[in-house]
Amino acid sequence: MTTKIHLLADALGRPLRFLLSGGQVHESRAAAAMLDGVNADAVLADKAYDSNAIRATVKAAGMKAVIPSNRARKKIIRHDKALYRERNRIERCFNKLKHFRRLATRYDRRACHYLAFVCLAGTMLWMR
Repeated sequence: MTTKIHLLADALGRPLRFLLSGGQVHESRAAAAMLDGVNADAVLADKAYDSNAIRATVKAAGMKAVIPSNRARKKIIRHDKALYRERNRIERCFNKLKHFRRLATRYDRRACHYLAFVCLAGTMLWMR
C-alpha cells in the first residue's frame, strides 16, 4: 500500500498543512479539507485538482482558482499562466521534504508515526 501526502504551502513554498491519504485516493477528495479556513488571494494547483466542486469551493472562499483545465474537460477554463509558474515552489517544498530519508523511503509502518515525522520535517523547513 502506498501513501499520498497532500500539501498546502504558502507563497514562499513553506509547508502550512499536511494530509495523508491512501495512494489510490484522488486529490480532489482531500482538497476541501485542505482549503478549509484558508485566507489567500489565489489557489495554485495542478490539473488533478480541476473539478467544478473545487473551483466552487475556491470561489466561495473569495480566492482565485489558478488551475489548468484537464484534457477531458469539454469547455476549457482559462487560467493565469504567469501566476501558475509560481506553483514550482510547492514542488520545491516536496523536494526539500524528500531530503529527509525517513520520509522519502517511508520507514514508518503506521500512518500516525509517518504523519508525525512529516510535521517534524515541515517544522525543520520553517526553521531554515
